[in-house]
Amino acid sequence: MGRTSDHNYYEDFAVGEIYEHTRGKTVTEMDNVAITNLVLNTAQGHFNEDRMEDSEFGERIVYGGINLSMVCGLASEDISENAITELGYDEVRFSNPVFHGDTLYAESEVLSKRDSDARSDGGVVEFRVRGYNQDDEQVVGATKRVLLKKREYYGDD
Repeated sequence: MGRTSDHNYYEDFAVGEIYEHTRGKTVTEMDNVAITNLVLNTAQGHFNEDRMEDSEFGERIVYGGINLSMVCGLASEDISENAITELGYDEVRFSNPVFHGDTLYAESEVLSKRDSDARSDGGVVEFRVRGYNQDDEQVVGATKRVLLKKREYYGDD
């Protein structure tokens, strides 16, 4: 089920729902090199083509932080559009390598939801976000907690 719309409030999510997000993103060499340099991750697996030719992967791999960020970004329009704040990520797992030219897709499953203890205008929703490549192999997964606006306080703004 896709969800991209203007109205993704706390009340709109139900435990057990799974959303297949509609957009994809092809990971480029520029994405990998620019971001790994920006965050000072200079592991040879991301930069040294010669060394990686003889590795189990046969070529450079994309930094996992990029994969997680892209997948969460692909999911954000559907599950975080009405976020008051994102509360955190847990259980991050990288299950398969990503290479330059791979296209990433995302899906999110609603794991739980509850009223916020701190704010009456929001509720906490926990999602399991998963990222897949063009061959439908899972490459990354994480749980994500988001404090979402409640419709009764924010209406359809």
